[in-house]
Amino acid sequence: MIKKVEGIIIKETSYKETSKIVNIFTDEYGIIGVLCKGAKRLKSPFSSSTGKLTYANFHINYKENGLSTLIEVDIINNLKNIKRDLTKISYATFITDLVEQVYKHENNEFIYTLYKQSLLKINEGYDCGIITNILELKLLDYLGIRPIIDKCAICGNTSNIITISSYKGGYVCQNCATGEKIVSVKTIKLIRMLYYVDISKITKTNISEEVKQQLNSFIDEYYDRYAGLYLKSKTFLKNLTKL
Repeated sequence: MIKKVEGIIIKETSYKETSKIVNIFTDEYGIIGVLCKGAKRLKSPFSSSTGKLTYANFHINYKENGLSTLIEVDIINNLKNIKRDLTKISYATFITDLVEQVYKHENNEFIYTLYKQSLLKINEGYDCGIITNILELKLLDYLGIRPIIDKCAICGNTSNIITISSYKGGYVCQNCATGEKIVSVKTIKLIRMLYYVDISKITKTNISEEVKQQLNSFIDEYYDRYAGLYLKSKTFLKNLTKL
């Protein structure tokens, strides 16, 4: 059955001498495997259109429980700006690994939408770290471990929130604080705002280094404590950002 599917290539693997198999994260069918015959030949129309992080409409001979076959590719965005920059490609690689793992946990089609929106914003030049943090916050819902960010995680108080703690699962008010590191008021407000923001409608990511560090620190600690995901691309990203 011939199908036209929107998707992003998240993995490519050599197959025999001249072909390859790509995994495409699609809007309609989730993650599917597609055989690209002759894609490794230089003169093949697939040689430049079946690389990792290609966002396109793929015309395929779709097989629900097997390997589909590629017929034609209509590129929507080849994400060139990401592919030309080591920092951008490192963030894109990490979020690709992350969404793949989260999708395995919860097959929700909106995960694809979040992934696509995040890549497009990074490609457009928005702050890679902030876009990644927003995606990380939103994906916590699909892992079933969303932090409490509308009241104190301990007593439910909605006032006098002074910090956020991965150990306590979210916001902490003045009465329930027991020596946690205090973060700025801007960080407390920003975490909630970023969780609810529509990624596709973001027009600026101008945030101070202090707030970015506090935000990223909380998210990293929260994932380490509750998610159980250990991605090599995250380790590489951490090392890269230290340089």
